[in-house]
Amino acid sequence: MTVEQRPLRADARRNREALVAAAREVFGAKGVDAPLDEIARRAEVAIGTLYNRFPTRADLVEAAFLPTLEEAQAVTEEALAVADPWDGFVLFLERSVLMQVSDRGFTEVCSRVFDPASGLEKAKQANGSRMNRIISRAQEAGALRTDFRAEDLAIVFAAATATPDWRRALGMVLDGLRAR
Repeated sequence: MTVEQRPLRADARRNREALVAAAREVFGAKGVDAPLDEIARRAEVAIGTLYNRFPTRADLVEAAFLPTLEEAQAVTEEALAVADPWDGFVLFLERSVLMQVSDRGFTEVCSRVFDPASGLEKAKQANGSRMNRIISRAQEAGALRTDFRAEDLAIVFAAATATPDWRRALGMVLDGLRAR
């Protein structure tokens, strides 16, 4: 049994869980470049404990946001399961924008590129594939403009998250995306 395979002691497990929870809070409020010492303080551990559990910032970001990317995966799968492709596209955008307006760190994770071998990047690539299917379904149904591309989602998210009234902003964007 290697060191990585051994179960953590109870105190080490609690420290890891406290660090991940603190990272979610701090990164969610301040972004993924927030000071690591603030995360350690909030978790009530020494900075050395943080680095012992997460040798790099990328390791901590992955531990903090991989579950959120799994939630995003569930949103894409739910959108693909909606019978009406336009309704699935709208559901995907509404839920995705809500996730981004409520979590600055998640927004940054979505817009950054990570090591291709990381769990974050693999999850983002898989979600990207499902997003392409959501877009294709809506276009094939004649509901979504044919010139819309997955890379245009960045524009949609930027427009919708630029105002506190994101639902109104998203509604206007969606009106512009409907096929005529």
